[in-house]
Amino acid sequence: MRVAVTGATGFVGGEVCRAAVAAGWEVHAFGRRLADIPGATYQYWNLNGPVPRLSEVDAVIHCAAAATDAGRASQVWATNLLGTRRVLDAFPHARIVHVSSASVYDPFRPTVRAKEAEAPVARYLNAYGASKAAAERFVLNTHRDTIILRPHAVYGPGDTTLLPRLLENIRGGRLLVPGDGRARQSLTAVGGLARACLLAARSTLTGVFNIADSDTLSVDEALRGLLATAGVEATPTYLPTRLVLPLATGLEAAQRLCGRPRRIRLNRYVISQLAMERTLDITAAVDRLGHEPTPTSFTYRN
Repeated sequence: MRVAVTGATGFVGGEVCRAAVAAGWEVHAFGRRLADIPGATYQYWNLNGPVPRLSEVDAVIHCAAAATDAGRASQVWATNLLGTRRVLDAFPHARIVHVSSASVYDPFRPTVRAKEAEAPVARYLNAYGASKAAAERFVLNTHRDTIILRPHAVYGPGDTTLLPRLLENIRGGRLLVPGDGRARQSLTAVGGLARACLLAARSTLTGVFNIADSDTLSVDEALRGLLATAGVEATPTYLPTRLVLPLATGLEAAQRLCGRPRRIRLNRYVISQLAMERTLDITAAVDRLGHEPTPTSFTYRN
């Protein structure tokens, strides 16, 4: 099978490339950094820049995204929506596997075993959720042979987002966390997500599928597991939502007034993700797509 992978130098895209190469596929990888991906043909491609010379492929696994809860909104939209449009324009006849995010679910209320039809919604806390939702709508409305995967809290070896974000919030041996640590969470192992991407590329199904591990953990269990994996001795310390939410709202307002796109470590999006349940119903992925989830494990044996 011939497959193109965008975001190939990223956390998820890199894992997808390795899985596709291991499966014996012909892999054409694209990314924004100079790289050498064993077993794959690699080309530099900034999705908002010139389109490189492209080979004909059977499927495109679109992993490239601006996965940030802050930053300049125009850049997030340019990558997540306009970049997706350029990918579809570049591969008009290929099957599209669009890697989206569980951030398209309503951030203002708990996500409890959410089914795919519960998103997108009309309200979001930042450009990331809104742009990923808009990209989903665009893909579904303009490309017939499309499947969308929605993971949540992707973790695993080479993690460049979740674990580093936790580590930078450690102060004096304490990891400061909004909420009480009891909210349940669905996590998605990067290896499991990569396998789901390959299943989706081979499948003839269309539509949207949640992708997550077979079980759920409390925030406290997940954080302690991630910290132990990193070999970091730190204790999660929980901050009541009623106290941190007004602070986060004020910090965001001050940032807007100053016009600074720098990320705020404490913001309403972070609070919504950690202080409320964020679990996914993966029945459709298991029953229809053939996804075989494994329990959440921080031993990183994919």
